[in-house]
Amino acid sequence: MMLKDVNNIELELEPALFWDVDLKKFDFKKYSIQVIDRVLMNGNIKDWVEIKNFYGLDKIKEIALQLRYLDKLTLNFCSWYFNIPKEKFRCYNTQQSVKEHWDY
Repeated sequence: MMLKDVNNIELELEPALFWDVDLKKFDFKKYSIQVIDRVLMNGNIKDWVEIKNFYGLDKIKEIALQLRYLDKLTLNFCSWYFNIPKEKFRCYNTQQSVKEHWDY
């Protein structure tokens, strides 16, 4: 589905990725970190192709390297795809303080 932001930029992304966003006030260029983060972590292959075409691989790589959290699967994919050792990713070096869900 085509999502249109405040600047009338249209991206064909899964609407569920932006369930909490008012797209009439959202700016795909200004909030590129949030868009790339959501697509890397929860998007599908169509979403990946869409952001790759819109932002370019250099921008995606730059942002992925600086994200504070990526799950293991996403980290492995980014490491393999961009041919960068996992140790270079910020999220690899900053571990989560709570590693598991709390047992209530």
